[in-house]
Amino acid sequence: MSNPDSYSTPNSNGTRQPASAPRVSAPSRPQQRPGASAGTVDAAQRPQGPGQGVAGQRPGQNPPGLVKPAPRAKVRRARLLVSKVDPWSVLKMAFLLSVALGIVTVVAAIVLWTVLDLTGIFDQVDSLLGTLAGSEGGGFELKKVASLGQVASFAVIIAVINVVLLTALSMLSAVLYNISATLVGGIGVTLTDD
Repeated sequence: MSNPDSYSTPNSNGTRQPASAPRVSAPSRPQQRPGASAGTVDAAQRPQGPGQGVAGQRPGQNPPGLVKPAPRAKVRRARLLVSKVDPWSVLKMAFLLSVALGIVTVVAAIVLWTVLDLTGIFDQVDSLLGTLAGSEGGGFELKKVASLGQVASFAVIIAVINVVLLTALSMLSAVLYNISATLVGGIGVTLTDD
């Protein structure tokens, strides 16, 4: 009994003819140079990546001696004009800064009086004034004229006056700046990005 797969379809004569075996082509290999081993591929045929400058080098490596320096960042500059100052924000900032300055004034006056008292400056001033005035002058005491309470209250009064004056003057200066900025354009400021 014959194998049915070995025959093809009938001819025009009606007879069956044996089918020819299908040809299987061998896998194509890249051409080799004479004398090269069978496992190596020509370096000219090997695709190179963007980082491969020399054949056989790993991707991402630069060839020796060709290291690129890091690019220097460009310094950005912006020229701006201060064309308007908000008087309300200037008023708030000036008030807070003048209150801080008033507190510093009161504390400094109290500390200065305490230092003068501890070092004995008041007693030396009293003795100096007693020698200048003579024994008839009766003793003059500076502590009674300028006591700690009087110095502290005087410093508080000066601090309150400074708060009011500095706040009003700073707001007035902001309004005057806005008026003058409409005429000349304002103050130019150049900002750079380090």
